[in-house]
Amino acid sequence: MTYSFSRRLFLGGALSALAAAGHAGAPAVSLRPQLRPKGLVGPDGRPRPPEAQDLIDAARLDGKVGYAVIDMRSGATLEARNGATGMLPASVTKAITALYALDALGPTYRFSTRLVATGPVNDGFIQGDLVLVGGGDPVLDTDALAGMAQQLKAAGVRGLTGDFRVFGGALPFERFIDATQPNQVGYNPAVSGLNLNFNRVHFGWERASSGYTVTMEARSAKFRPAVQVARMMVEDRSGPIYTYSDGGDHDQWTVARSALGKSGARWLPVRYPDSYAGEVFASLARAQGITLERAKVQAAAPSGETLVSHHSDPLPVILKGMLKYSNNLTAELVGMTATVARVGRADSLAASAREMTAWVRADLGMEGATLVDHSGLGSASRVSARAMARMLVASSRHAALLPMLKPFVMRNADGQPDARHPINVEAKTGTLHFVSALAGYATGPSGRPLAFAIFTHDAGSRVGLETSNDDRPPGAAAWNRRAKKLQQALIERWNAAYGV
Repeated sequence: MTYSFSRRLFLGGALSALAAAGHAGAPAVSLRPQLRPKGLVGPDGRPRPPEAQDLIDAARLDGKVGYAVIDMRSGATLEARNGATGMLPASVTKAITALYALDALGPTYRFSTRLVATGPVNDGFIQGDLVLVGGGDPVLDTDALAGMAQQLKAAGVRGLTGDFRVFGGALPFERFIDATQPNQVGYNPAVSGLNLNFNRVHFGWERASSGYTVTMEARSAKFRPAVQVARMMVEDRSGPIYTYSDGGDHDQWTVARSALGKSGARWLPVRYPDSYAGEVFASLARAQGITLERAKVQAAAPSGETLVSHHSDPLPVILKGMLKYSNNLTAELVGMTATVARVGRADSLAASAREMTAWVRADLGMEGATLVDHSGLGSASRVSARAMARMLVASSRHAALLPMLKPFVMRNADGQPDARHPINVEAKTGTLHFVSALAGYATGPSGRPLAFAIFTHDAGSRVGLETSNDDRPPGAAAWNRRAKKLQQALIERWNAAYGV
């Protein structure tokens, strides 16, 4: 089917949809084309796209909008607004991190997690310690640890004379990615060289006759072992919904009874990742008949024989998942691992981010870019739309990124996903409260490829969020919806104006 750009696409799908978002919601029926007013038709008789300023005004974002769009073939900047202004890139940062990791580690790199024996195995017993050694694997899960326990049993191990230990020192430990985030958000966990289930614990609850039945589990596809390293208490109060305290060797959570309802579940962040992985592995090993006591955390890398190794998928597979699901922990781990490969060490997450900043300025030509992490969660990062779009144009970067980006779902005039929309977009989204970003590639019916970056940021509405424990501030969701509609409207405008 052949599509053409019509007045309905641009006025019904862009201006009207954006204006409706600022009032009661989407229209109850499809918007109908009206008689074409004077000035909406160009000299060639084709519908004239709306002005960018009209689209921005209709979005009512009450903040700053920056964008740049570049012709992939000629490298010419077709249109820009605040293009040189550094703005919050949010999770668009992960596209930069993917290139950083590929450059330093290569496409064949795999993360490894090992079981190391510090002494020989005699008659089924390790004569010394058994150490679970993390290698920074961002996708290690309970199923993988269960497989390692099975392999340890197959190797003939039934117990040990020393201690069961864990080592996560291959990468620096951080209690959270960004200190300004609410305690309870699962996208801001601790960071270590040993990480399990994205360092999240599954909190489940169900109302019973005498109160609530609560579970804290290291859930995966096949297993759901209970853990003590994260604990929950239900308390009678109206708010806050969650509180967190450091229990010394475990995470102590409380939840307001009034917020629970009949039943439900939520992923909570883990602040003791090494102990978490150790507790889960010990439980799975005991299920295999291997006697292990509670894990002890050690600071130094062990020496000895590797009895079992688990290897992750190749790096491009992990990066594609990172970009698809926008997982913050994955971005921090691959970013810090890349820094270790480049300079031999990463003293902290912030130090690794500074190393990546130097790399993007020198190797990607992104002048003025400042990155405080590898995921985009921190609010002090700055990237300009022009620098981001220019980076996307480079042929080598384009060839590496494009296969890993996911389609950006374009919508019809009624706001519904439209698989037959005439513009194909592959891009990375970025979202913080009152921040929305999109960067990638767009190709319309003409086949003219465009690289673009769109950054929107309402600084005024973000005031106070750093000290708030509310992970759903009022107005943020509606603002984000309007920002996404503006992104689509701008892409449609560019394809109508330049895609011929």
